[in-house]
Amino acid sequence: MIGSDCKALISAVALTSLFLIGGCSGSATSNTASPGEAVPQQTVAAVPSPSRAALPTPVDTASPTASGSTENGAQEAITEQIAGMTLEEKIGQMLLVGIEGTALDDRANKMIAEDKVGGIILYADNIKSLKGMVKLTNDLKRSNEGNPAPLFISVDQEGGKVSRMPDEYAVIPANGKVGATGNAEAAGMMGRLLAREVLSAGFNMDFAPVLDINSNPDNPVIGDRSFGSTADRVTALGLAELKGIESEGVIPVVKHFPGHGDTSVDSHLELPVVNKTTAQLAKLEWLPFQAAFKEQADAVMVAHILFPKLDPKLPASLSKVIIGAQLRGQMGFNGVVITDDLTMGAIAKNYSLASAAVDTVLAGSDILLVAHEYSNEQVVRKALLTAVGSGDIPESRIDESVYRILSLKHKYQLTDNPVAVPDLTRLNQDIKAWRNTL
Repeated sequence: MIGSDCKALISAVALTSLFLIGGCSGSATSNTASPGEAVPQQTVAAVPSPSRAALPTPVDTASPTASGSTENGAQEAITEQIAGMTLEEKIGQMLLVGIEGTALDDRANKMIAEDKVGGIILYADNIKSLKGMVKLTNDLKRSNEGNPAPLFISVDQEGGKVSRMPDEYAVIPANGKVGATGNAEAAGMMGRLLAREVLSAGFNMDFAPVLDINSNPDNPVIGDRSFGSTADRVTALGLAELKGIESEGVIPVVKHFPGHGDTSVDSHLELPVVNKTTAQLAKLEWLPFQAAFKEQADAVMVAHILFPKLDPKLPASLSKVIIGAQLRGQMGFNGVVITDDLTMGAIAKNYSLASAAVDTVLAGSDILLVAHEYSNEQVVRKALLTAVGSGDIPESRIDESVYRILSLKHKYQLTDNPVAVPDLTRLNQDIKAWRNTL
């Protein structure tokens, strides 16, 4: 019988091998190139598409699948890897954090190397130039050496006003302009172009598409970020963009469940309140999300919106009713649930960050987005460690989330391999040609 330590080591090696095979962080050429070397854009974008199969279920509940022993081997490797991880490593995988500045500093390095966070999100303030952005994503990955799994390197790249790419990239217009065409093929191409953009710079996760329906003309935060004002339009074009992003090997995250389109308050600043019933939401806001879940969307972001007729106390992002009973239960979503940024005004002005962190995990969230300030990451991390230590959160609940996270990283074959500074000529030509069709 293999000793437990040796068995965990073997399992870790097996899981590492699974992550490294055909990694989606770049092609073989870009993975081995010097960080300062220019490479053709089509080489960077030439990544394998992930399987559209659902995330694997834990090995003790798995039923036979078409992929047989290969899939079961992946499940077993992930399960054994989790068994060999410390609680600190597991909770680290559940944290997706922002950093300050345009270069890797000591605090960012500590969050990765010591706190072992599972992912990073970059914003406009982190990105000033193509070379600087590529150097930063490569440095972040390098800091993750020796940790349990590759990093999610994520970004909000929607097009329009929510665009993080530097000036070297041709502009991609907002969803609203694409939505006005009613052309799902154009939305699918938009998804592929967005994915090629983020891949070229070393990202592997994009918080897109937006599946909110622009049903309230006074909404201060959605507007032309939505494909339109009807469920049919948003569903058709949103799913096309989702498939386009996914087809290039980037993880798409649909947002903002249960729907941010009818709010009159910006959740970055205050807590929006939507007085709709379950039946009303089911007839409009939920339709694009349910369609995405039927298409086996891998990840969803949950919004900080209070729906008093569903849960009078907690916003969707912290609610057992909305995440647990509805999203997980009624809709059967078994993918990765990510909170919107827990440092936004909707949470910070109404709840303590520590209690919000515990509540969202108990509700069913897998990844907690903490986009600002190292001290906030520390608060969230400590709150989860303390809650597990006290028994308020069973460690088995943590294991469920970590299983989903590692399964997603394996599905997209993430690696921490560096990428070279890309030649954007072909990509920019393709973006401009596509824009001319709108």
